[in-house]
Amino acid sequence: MGIPEVEPTQPSPLFRAGAKLMGTGAARRFLRRYGWRIDRAVIKATNGHMSMSLVMPEVLLTHTGAKTGKKRTTPLTYFTDRGRVIVIASNYGGDRHPAWFHNVKAHPRVTLSTRGYTGTFVGEEITGPERDRLFGLAKQFVPNYADYEKLAGGRRIPVVAFTELA
Repeated sequence: MGIPEVEPTQPSPLFRAGAKLMGTGAARRFLRRYGWRIDRAVIKATNGHMSMSLVMPEVLLTHTGAKTGKKRTTPLTYFTDRGRVIVIASNYGGDRHPAWFHNVKAHPRVTLSTRGYTGTFVGEEITGPERDRLFGLAKQFVPNYADYEKLAGGRRIPVVAFTELA
């Protein structure tokens, strides 16, 4: 896999500090409304080496709109597990799944880019005990996910695994 491996059990102190800062209510509201657009540009401009959210690593997910068929690009925090890129459809703890999740469900073939690498992947929602294991790793990696889980109310936050096509 050309996407850099990210071990979710050993986040750096800087990573944890950035996640804590971005987990505040004000930051969460800003990121949900505007930040992701700015972050997408920062990630592209720095070839994936910087992120406005301070929560690294991030990958740019290019997906096809479920209804429009238009290409969209969304920056997402990720980690890797068993050769897959793992992302969490947290929507910052919102009560609805993020649009990118619906798009990936409708059109699972996507492009992921980071740190100078771009590849074609297939996304799959992970369910059952494997979802619980991966979400547990995600909460260990980015403690904000535990807060998002509470904020989401009755919504079960999806976990998506992307596998690179050969």
